[in-house]
Amino acid sequence: MKLIALLALTLAVNAKDAAKIHIPDGTLKGVTSVDGQVIAFKGIPYAAPPVGDLRWKPPQPVSPWTGVRSAADYGARCMQAPIFSDMIFHDNGPSEDCLHLNVWVPAKSAHRKLPVMLWIFGGGFMAGATSEPRQEGMNLTKKGVIVVSMDYRLGIFGFFAHPDLAKESPRHASGNYGLLDQLAALQWVHKNIAHFGGDPGNVTLFGESAGSFSVSGLVASPLAKNLFQHAIGESGAMFSQALPLTALADAEAEGVKFAGPASLADLRAKPAADLLKASMEQKTIRFSTDVDGYFLPESTFAIYSAGKQSHVPLLAGWNADEGGYNAIFGKDDVTSDNYSAHLKTLYSDNSEAIMKLYSGQSDAEIKRAAGDLAGDRFIAYSTWKWLELQSQTGGSPVYRYEFDQALPGPNATAYHSAEIEFVFGVLENKKLDWRPEDHRVSDLMTSYWTNFARTGDPNGAGLSQWPAYNKETGYQVMHLSAAPSAAPDTHRARYEFLDSLSPYK
Repeated sequence: MKLIALLALTLAVNAKDAAKIHIPDGTLKGVTSVDGQVIAFKGIPYAAPPVGDLRWKPPQPVSPWTGVRSAADYGARCMQAPIFSDMIFHDNGPSEDCLHLNVWVPAKSAHRKLPVMLWIFGGGFMAGATSEPRQEGMNLTKKGVIVVSMDYRLGIFGFFAHPDLAKESPRHASGNYGLLDQLAALQWVHKNIAHFGGDPGNVTLFGESAGSFSVSGLVASPLAKNLFQHAIGESGAMFSQALPLTALADAEAEGVKFAGPASLADLRAKPAADLLKASMEQKTIRFSTDVDGYFLPESTFAIYSAGKQSHVPLLAGWNADEGGYNAIFGKDDVTSDNYSAHLKTLYSDNSEAIMKLYSGQSDAEIKRAAGDLAGDRFIAYSTWKWLELQSQTGGSPVYRYEFDQALPGPNATAYHSAEIEFVFGVLENKKLDWRPEDHRVSDLMTSYWTNFARTGDPNGAGLSQWPAYNKETGYQVMHLSAAPSAAPDTHRARYEFLDSLSPYK
């Protein structure tokens, strides 16, 4: 009995020690999960607070701390308005001091050189935070990877461009501070993750919606080269008219319009809450990504077309129901005549060609066709274009998916963002009547995603074969559902036609 008690005490001490990590900036104390399998380190600063004179500047180094810093809780989410009702946060509220990240590690990760997955959340570059329970990394970590997530500046704080900002920049750039935050977090991983048992030479970027846009931008940016080895994009890329990549001059003109006669000193002195309120009250300016000449020296289209992006394996796709028919019809009734009229308004002389590609006879078929068109306009086309360009010039395998698993409940669909809980293996965080098949799909996706993080190939033992996406394979798409299967793309003509209309040439 004494031997058993001694062994239990030794294990407890080891677990306690394992929850402490020393990195160059100082010592962190994390929290071990109830089952003892995972240690979480939350709220770790990866850059100095971007406040005062550091507002609208690239992220600056962290000041080291003394003693042991608690890493038990999430840091503050970045400044934002309550835009999306489905976002539930487990932090203490918004703050401009928000450049923190979180690390989930297997409890026995020391010296293992585990694959690392760096998550970037979505929210239109206007909202979101790592403290949302649907992107909690513990269960994904149990698949044998280290998961990292970071908060980054949003809206006016992350994407304000102005000629005076370019003048004070040694690189003559302005805007994209949120993207530079993501880059700083990636650099932090490269510098520090070995202390957690991770392999800085095997890092996978993954993100959803604006996070997926961000991944496509990091793959394009020369600043991020050699800092990651694989990329995963869930619904979106920087080839979208719905969330366009703005020319620097246009972004700065919008910034001048917003600022009016106020100087940068005036704007930096303005309380964060007042600045946020002023940015939300205007209705014509969207603060988002631009071709700043630094993070993005050219447009993503130009970079990918020339093969200047990082040549890494890419896994990307979108959900079956990314858009709703109301995005086409508005408040009008679903009829053939109304459908034709709306397509004429949207596409003018190309409306008949669109009608043939997105056709329907019955009301139900027209709803489906209009929803497909809305989803393609919103998110699918840009993701398709990313896959196409990376397969043509990226020098690495590309894998495409469609998430088809409609969520349980009346009129449930595989809507935009519905896959997030499946990817993280946290279905229990959404209060639905989950079915056994939903849990099977979640386990399938966590396996594909972590296999890809390990090797750049999602395939593995016990999984349906996922072919690469290219002309030789017939542009195979893996359909992720309770009956997973790969099949040739049957809608390629849609994307090719939308591509012919795209301004990105």
